[in-house]
Amino acid sequence: MKIALTSLVFSLLLITGCDKDKVVNENELPGGAKEFVEAHFPAANVQQVVKERDDLQTTYDVILDNQVKLSFDKDGDCYDAESPATLKLPDSMIPSKVLEYVKANYADHFIIEWEKDKTDQEVKLSNRVELVFNLSGSFLRIDN
Repeated sequence: MKIALTSLVFSLLLITGCDKDKVVNENELPGGAKEFVEAHFPAANVQQVVKERDDLQTTYDVILDNQVKLSFDKDGDCYDAESPATLKLPDSMIPSKVLEYVKANYADHFIIEWEKDKTDQEVKLSNRVELVFNLSGSFLRIDN
């Protein structure tokens, strides 16, 4: 009986959790997200958009046909970008101070991931080194 009850509860949690993620049409992206994709990835096409609702927040995960994955908040601001290990993220989308630091200190490598949260921003380089910066772009540390 306990197993059946546990299975039922788990199933209900799984089903209700799935309702929060929904594949939507590209037209449902906020305007800022559409502009971001057009400006920084003009040769790429949107393959999939997933609208997520979690803790009263709405976000959009976008996968481009070049396998770049982007995340946007409800206002269309990008806060996360991830590319395949061999594909450089466009310099135009990286904050200038972060880009300058990487070019000055890691000239043989390029940025494949960028993430910003409420306190800092991080980049991952093609050599898998992860660098942490504050929101204004000043270098803080290497993150392992």
